[in-house]
Amino acid sequence: MGGLGNSDKASEASLRNPRKKRKQRPPNKLRTKPKSTKKRKSDPTLNTDAQNPINGSESSALEALPLEPFSFFLDEFQTANDVQVSSLELDSMKGRCMLGPPQSSIQDEKTLVKHIKEAFGSSWKEVLCKGKLLEGETAPGSPAVLIISTSAIRAIELLKGFRSLTQECHAVKLFSKHMKIEEQVELLKNRVNIASGTPSRIKKLIDIEALGLSRLAVIVFDIQPDVKGYSLFSLPQVRDEFWDLYKSYLHQRVVEGGLRICLFGPLQPSRKRRKKEVTSPGK
Repeated sequence: MGGLGNSDKASEASLRNPRKKRKQRPPNKLRTKPKSTKKRKSDPTLNTDAQNPINGSESSALEALPLEPFSFFLDEFQTANDVQVSSLELDSMKGRCMLGPPQSSIQDEKTLVKHIKEAFGSSWKEVLCKGKLLEGETAPGSPAVLIISTSAIRAIELLKGFRSLTQECHAVKLFSKHMKIEEQVELLKNRVNIASGTPSRIKKLIDIEALGLSRLAVIVFDIQPDVKGYSLFSLPQVRDEFWDLYKSYLHQRVVEGGLRICLFGPLQPSRKRRKKEVTSPGK
């Protein structure tokens, strides 16, 4: 009886031990797998200067991260043009050249107008609404605000919000669609407070000295993506024309502190930069 009892206990112990081992394995797997997965997802964000993912193949992941306007624009400028901003330029630009996006989750024409008015403070009526040329103060054809978009349709769309400000001094449309450059030259012989257009036409008008920059205080970069996901910083050809304009006439004024940039639209890295981030070695 005693022998059988010991045998029964041994057989029961041998049966219980495997069961314990089998029960312990699944919980271990469940505990370690989420940890390793979470670590792999969070690691890439630690390797960036502007809080941007460097290995994100999904646009939703890229768009979800908050990006500081100055760092975002600086990265776009350097990546698109394969240049490195000098430390002197960086110190001069940092902290004062950006208006940043409007403090509103809704970014439409009305939001943009409110944001621009706030940028000029108490002088916004004098700068943005008055229609008379004042000798020595307001040069003809020199807007205080210049909006740059990817297309004529988008340029017109953004101007709709400024109608309450342009009754005395009409805004000028600076694009090639349905408009001859000679017509725009004539319009620019008057006082201009607000102008909106596309990069190529804007640059051409500056080249021939029809469009002046002496009053320019705020430049709006309309980076709202289109239905295909392209923006001012990523749409082929328009992107190159934009950076050509910026380098030729705007960058130095930004560095010197005489011109502030307003990024209007989501801070979404361009496709060129995304590709570079995804294919970076060792990332």
